[in-house]
Amino acid sequence: MGDMANNSVAYSSVKNAVKEANHGDFGVTLAELRSLMELRAADALHKIQECYGDVHGICTKLKTSPNEVCGSVNVGEEEEESEAGWIEGAAILLSVVCVVLVTAFNDWSKEKQFRGLQSRIEQEQKFTVIRGGQVIQIPVADIIVGDIAQVKYGDLLPADGILIQGNDLKIDESSLTGESDHVKKSLDRDPMLLSGTHVMEGSGRMVVTAVGVNSQTGIIFTLLGAGGDEEEKEKEKEKKEKKSKKQDGAVENRNKAKAQDGAAMEMQPLKSEDGGDGDEKDKKKANLPKKEKSVLQGKLTKLAVQIGKAGLLMSAITVIILVLYFVIDTFWVQKRPWLAECTPIYIQYFVKFFIIGVTVLVVAVPEGLPLAVTISLAYSVKKMMKDNNLVRHLDACETMGNATAICSDKTGTLTMNRMTVVQAYINEKHYKKIPEPEAIPEKTMAYLVTGISVNCAYTSKILPPEKEGGLPRHVGNKTECALLGLLLDLKRDYQDVRNEIPEEDLYKVYTFNSVRKSMSTVLKNSDGSFRIFSKGASEIVLKKCFKILSANGEPKVFRPRDRDDIVKTVIEPMASEGLRTICLAFRDFPAGEPEPEWDNENDIVTGLTCIAVVGIEDPVRPEVPDAIKKCQRAGITVRMVTGDNINTARAIALKCGILNPGEDFLCLEGKDFNRRIRNEKGEIEQERIDKIWPKLRVLARSSPTDKHTLVKGIIDSTVFDQRQVVAVTGDGTNDGPALKKADVGFAMGIAGTDVAKEASDIILTDDNFTSIVKAVMWGRNVYDSISKFLQFQLTVNVVAVIVAFTGACITQDSPLKAVQMLWVNLIMDTLASLALATEPPTEALLLRKPYGRNKPLISRTMMKNILGHAFYQLVVVFTLLFAGEKIFDIDSGRNAPLHAPPSEHYTIVFNTFVMMQLFNEINARKIHGERNVFEGIFNNAIFCSIVLGTFVVQIIIVQFGGKPFSCSELTIEQWLWSIFLGMGTLLWGQLISTIPTSRLKFLKEAGHGTQKEEIPEEELAEDVEEIDHAERELRRGQILWFRGLNRIQTQIRVVNAFRSSLYEGLEKPETRSSIHNFMTHPEFRIEDSEPHIPLIDDTDAEDDAPTKRNSSPPPSPNRNNNAVDSGIHLTTDKNKSATSSSPGSPLHSLETSL
Repeated sequence: MGDMANNSVAYSSVKNAVKEANHGDFGVTLAELRSLMELRAADALHKIQECYGDVHGICTKLKTSPNEVCGSVNVGEEEEESEAGWIEGAAILLSVVCVVLVTAFNDWSKEKQFRGLQSRIEQEQKFTVIRGGQVIQIPVADIIVGDIAQVKYGDLLPADGILIQGNDLKIDESSLTGESDHVKKSLDRDPMLLSGTHVMEGSGRMVVTAVGVNSQTGIIFTLLGAGGDEEEKEKEKEKKEKKSKKQDGAVENRNKAKAQDGAAMEMQPLKSEDGGDGDEKDKKKANLPKKEKSVLQGKLTKLAVQIGKAGLLMSAITVIILVLYFVIDTFWVQKRPWLAECTPIYIQYFVKFFIIGVTVLVVAVPEGLPLAVTISLAYSVKKMMKDNNLVRHLDACETMGNATAICSDKTGTLTMNRMTVVQAYINEKHYKKIPEPEAIPEKTMAYLVTGISVNCAYTSKILPPEKEGGLPRHVGNKTECALLGLLLDLKRDYQDVRNEIPEEDLYKVYTFNSVRKSMSTVLKNSDGSFRIFSKGASEIVLKKCFKILSANGEPKVFRPRDRDDIVKTVIEPMASEGLRTICLAFRDFPAGEPEPEWDNENDIVTGLTCIAVVGIEDPVRPEVPDAIKKCQRAGITVRMVTGDNINTARAIALKCGILNPGEDFLCLEGKDFNRRIRNEKGEIEQERIDKIWPKLRVLARSSPTDKHTLVKGIIDSTVFDQRQVVAVTGDGTNDGPALKKADVGFAMGIAGTDVAKEASDIILTDDNFTSIVKAVMWGRNVYDSISKFLQFQLTVNVVAVIVAFTGACITQDSPLKAVQMLWVNLIMDTLASLALATEPPTEALLLRKPYGRNKPLISRTMMKNILGHAFYQLVVVFTLLFAGEKIFDIDSGRNAPLHAPPSEHYTIVFNTFVMMQLFNEINARKIHGERNVFEGIFNNAIFCSIVLGTFVVQIIIVQFGGKPFSCSELTIEQWLWSIFLGMGTLLWGQLISTIPTSRLKFLKEAGHGTQKEEIPEEELAEDVEEIDHAERELRRGQILWFRGLNRIQTQIRVVNAFRSSLYEGLEKPETRSSIHNFMTHPEFRIEDSEPHIPLIDDTDAEDDAPTKRNSSPPPSPNRNNNAVDSGIHLTTDKNKSATSSSPGSPLHSLETSL
């Protein structure tokens, strides 16, 4: 990887821009810097001193160089040429162009909206650097290795670096490590600053040592597969270099795969030695989508294939019958000879028959269906933006409607992420709510105000809200902000006190640390006396209190017995409700006495007088309990996964309604969860997870790996008939794998890191749980919209196909002409899809359970509606077709000659057919058998305008369409009859909904989800992409071929192992070394019902648990070929890496036994 030092890959979280700089002769390589940044604290210091002397040594070796940015934009150009041919051809082309343009416009506007948002985020991200002695702000993407960056409180570090100078710098590394404690950074202890971490206190300067995919955040990005493009370019470059030395190149590639630790590399089972064919396969594979098709896509694809086959069959039969009828009637019955001069006329007849066949096919296939899906999703996505859901992947919106489980974070999602004082014990009285200022004696109030104002770090403050109507901003330590908030609630201003006593006037400060668990500040009074204010964990500070302020605000004696009473009656009840208790106290040193020995802290902070005990919590968002109730009613289980302690988690879960008193549910801590799901060897077993997850509601003190394990366990579970559809919320970098694994990943828009957002499907712009419930509503609405459209579309299709088929067979001509069919099918269906797909969601959607993966798209109620309405429409159409001329006293349009002008008769049939569709569109608004089809119709302006618009266009077509539309003008009376027969569908619909569906046993459902047994097991592998049937057959053959080769390879290796162990001694097994092991997860796995022989490493995130990090895992018989570690190569040369085994492979167990 040293070759890569010639390229600096700068990188931004929102745009993977690759920038190349000629680094010339640097004194340090990329690989060296990257390995240096993987070290922490003392190890890093030792390495810096050993290799570079000090940080300035690194700076001298790093030279900045100008960057040239080049970006290429692919602009697609499209030219359309259409010559005016036959009228029918032009009309067909026009209607097709209309549909294509609508779809294209939808896609374009959606893409533009997302790009606009991305660029807005990107422009906002700037960072302060020092270049040429000038302090300038540059976009994050422009930072390069060697830059001197200024870091200050509140910054999110965009690159890795080493501290040059710092003032009390504290970093929150929880987004990378999961540890909530702030890490103090200093030149002599821990100078390593990592990208993706937050500066919580202090300021400083750092030299940038890694950017882009080589920074710590970038490495995790690569693990998520986001660095694919860069790798492609690197591979291309390597391929060119390798042409002269093919063999070495192949080995190099393998080593790289090992070094990457399986990052975003997808190994080909048969990697060709010259790297040519294999590389192409790799490229194809990298560009394929990873996620399987969404539930709706799967069902629609299957339904469309079924309808397509039926339509093709009907059109073929129609053409065959017409041709046979014509041939038999002309040459057999009428005994006419085939005359050469009549051949063009015969051909015209055959062309006409073919057009009729195509018409039947066109009508049978619902072209509007993909458009309905696109419109419905695009409309939903646009509306979801208003509901604080930014959808990154369209299908996530629909998948959310099928969600059965939500694994939610606690802090910031269920709670407000702002510590607040909610209870207080002041003047021997326990207040369950913050007391009114008048209830507290003036003396006590004075102690409280001064004590909190000066004994909280002056960096902690409460600022006015950024937006009008928002909440005040908490800056600094959250607990101290809660205490300052208490003063504001008591109508007092801490800033006045701070202005009076500036920070430099504080006589002595004992800062808070984890050992003393308290903070104390000494003030010197004007008379020479001293007063010390102390605050800290109640159990510690109370032990040092010998007095307490009584009801009138005067100090009184505080005995151990009184302390025990307070602990029992105040502190324990607060703790049981998940509150953090803080005790506030003070002590006076009289003026006459000699000045105390301030360094002897134990003598100073004792003999205190207790002012108050307060209970602090991160309060539950007021709207969350109601949202969780809605989820539970909708059949969605909400689980809380948090890093907080179990008592707080349980208390919050009770307040939210995730747990209800008296219910039999599990609350587990991370270590207990791990103990229960692992066997004696420390491996995770699905059966063990299956025993736990159905009852698990709270997982506390959980690591990111636990979250990923839980999500994977629920998704892979077969406990229930339906596969669980899991949504996950996350905000930290370390939540990335869980968000990626989930069916729908929600990242936090405010608190979320860039990695979390990149791994997610939907971004919650307000970090609020209620927005997830809105996403569920929109998801279900999409599903229902598609079902409504299908009900309408299939009624049209069934009627039109049968009319065209029977009409053609009986009268040798379709009553509905090709252009008329196109108007009905393409334009009306396109408009209908717009009308039915834009219905706004209602709360009623949350009153039913999720449909699930196997529930058919077309329920029996819908099938009843489709067939019922089709029956009515067919009766009307056939009556008009065969008796219309008698009813209206007009000329018959049947058996007209080849180029006859349009007839009134067939125009009435066409017009009535369209009117029935228009009114049936209103019927289609309800799919669950509801009677009131007009309910909420005026809430959807698009629907009303489309129905009216279609009606107006129909009038124009009939009255002025003439020859192109095969229409003849109709009288007012004929129009009124058409409308009357159309309105009949509304009355008929009421009759249909009276018939109970349960009685109609013969009705079949359609559009099922893909059943599990229909999919070969290899396709159920974790991240295998969807493939069509032909490809699946091919894939099956490949897999059998690979499996055979695999077994041969295993046998070769066994032979080699014997040979090497007998003659040359054992080889050392390779070990993995990467700090990011906990992120590793398999990219591709193939399972089979035979003995388990995976092609690629089966190891999952859980295998890198701390218990196993240092010891080699026990040999397990079902881990044959760890391809990521040892590579799968067809070679018997024992010097090559094929023989080197990884711990856990049978070969390794064989070696150890030998």
